[in-house]
Amino acid sequence: MAKKIVCAGNLCLDITPVFHQDRAVDAASLFLPGKLIEVGEAEMHAGGAVSNTGLGFSILGADVTLMGKIGRDPFGDMIRSIIDQYPVNDKITVSDSCSTSYSIVLAPPGIDRIFVHCTGANDTFGVGDIDFDEVKNADLFHFGYPTIMKQMYQHPEELTAMYREARKLGTKTSLDLAAVPESSEAAGVDWPGVFQQLLPYVDSFVPSVEELCFLLDRPRWREWIRRAGGRDINDVIDWKKDVRPLAERLMSWGAHTVLIKCGIRGMYLRTHSVDADSAWCDAELFEKSYKADRFCSGTGAGDASIAAFLTAALEGYSPRRCLQLAAGEGACCVTAYDAVSGLIPFDRLTARIDSGWEKNEEVSKI
Repeated sequence: MAKKIVCAGNLCLDITPVFHQDRAVDAASLFLPGKLIEVGEAEMHAGGAVSNTGLGFSILGADVTLMGKIGRDPFGDMIRSIIDQYPVNDKITVSDSCSTSYSIVLAPPGIDRIFVHCTGANDTFGVGDIDFDEVKNADLFHFGYPTIMKQMYQHPEELTAMYREARKLGTKTSLDLAAVPESSEAAGVDWPGVFQQLLPYVDSFVPSVEELCFLLDRPRWREWIRRAGGRDINDVIDWKKDVRPLAERLMSWGAHTVLIKCGIRGMYLRTHSVDADSAWCDAELFEKSYKADRFCSGTGAGDASIAAFLTAALEGYSPRRCLQLAAGEGACCVTAYDAVSGLIPFDRLTARIDSGWEKNEEVSKI
């Protein structure tokens, strides 16, 4: 029987202009005042954790219920029409007073994505928008991007209450984050304090290393930025020195399973379990990423990896296999402009992994 998953949180419309360039370009020379940049047709897809991860769960065979918030406007209608193409249960709230969130995703070749984002109805999403009758009957409750949802970061006690109730109902839980702008109101929140209250109720915490370090250790994050010198932060991180301490702090606050996404380099897994006979007991693993067949956009690649990792864990796969499937699905995701069109089922993914799918360049060993 398919696992039942409730996926809640941030939901938006992603508008992605397709750039004509087939080679890497420099951002400084591309985005100049007054310059006309010719692009192709815009790719338009539902985005945010609810769509990216939620539809990923569905493609991988789960019985999925989506919970987000949109406005009663054309962008909201477009999101609905996209979601209606998938076999998911729609528990999305429609607001008469808020507009639908949207992002313009600029992804020229060789440049990390630039997002122009309107938070819209996501800012008013709260615990009252969660249908706990659905959560009660689910195997997993997943929430994504509270770090950029105003009700969640202004009133983090709501987020804790949400997870406490899910766990009280006997449902496993998982949590993902989103990058927070340094100048934003959310950046001033006491995130270490929030996580200390929240993590005892989170079974799987699945952030990226950059967003996690920004929230937990701003001086370390700034040092990474300095070391990177404009490159991807993941290129300059020492895994033992930089990633492991973040995971250890989370574990000390009550986290059970921590999956830290490290971009194109791969992902780090740290677990704690009272079951000494389980392969998930006190595991520490690092999985390098696989080489993608082509690269269109990195949008949603982390979300796709999360969907694969959590689905595989629910199905009883080993920690190593869960990481392999997560890394593989991430590599499949970037072959399309949205988060789900490139995804493939586990049987095909496993066959490709076991046939010797080439990994990306060597990284420091954990």
